Amino acid sequence: MARSTLIVLLALKAIALTLAVFGQWWAAAIVYFVPDLWVLYHLFVPSGQGLCPVVTRFNTPRAEVWLTIDDGPDETDTPQILDLLDRFGAKATFFVIGERAKRCPKLIADIARRGHEIAHHTQTHPVGTFWCASPARLSRELDDAIDTLRPSGIRPRWFRPPVGIKHLLLPAALAARQLRCVGWSIRSGDVLVRSHERVVAHVLRKLRPGAIILMHEGPSLHPAVRVRAIALLLEALSGLGYRCVLPDPSQFR
Repeated sequence: MARSTLIVLLALKAIALTLAVFGQWWAAAIVYFVPDLWVLYHLFVPSGQGLCPVVTRFNTPRAEVWLTIDDGPDETDTPQILDLLDRFGAKATFFVIGERAKRCPKLIADIARRGHEIAHHTQTHPVGTFWCASPARLSRELDDAIDTLRPSGIRPRWFRPPVGIKHLLLPAALAARQLRCVGWSIRSGDVLVRSHERVVAHVLRKLRPGAIILMHEGPSLHPAVRVRAIALLLEALSGLGYRCVLPDPSQFR
């Protein structure tokens, strides 16, 4: 998809230059710049589907959600989160960063042993530069994390780019590695908000069956949020009759 999109963009730019040569300046400007805005939208908006298919919810007739936790593993947070998940009978997918997983192989093993899922969140989490990485760097971000997890017997099937910002070559790169891009339905806001009550209230306002909930772990969060937000969320979901499950791929739209 990305290659064909690039060909179309280059063709449109050639048409725009031709229009400019014949003095059609307004038409040339529209043809030249509007497609770029379309590309930027689908690169930088996490739910944008135009460049790379992104899973943002799953089909279910029951009160179920998919709890996803980014940026681990974390030596302080992960053990506490695992205990909370056990307490509430909940399952979650941990989108781990490869270099952190390499430092904490026992946590990776514990996540898997307790019946949760481990997914791919790049090797180094390059927030500001993933979207414009060279093809070689894109490959390293994907392959190094896969290699990091391989000794634990884990082959991730889901991928989430840093903060949901994609790369023009991402569709082909994921397909070659049998990975599927996962976004979210509900961004909890736990990275920005300093109150775990406000984080959970925000999630509950948008709660629907089949929602994918994005949470985080680790020191990038405010100390008042971290594990406390996940604890309060699990308690609230349980009180509302919702279960945290690991969806089957057949349930994705």
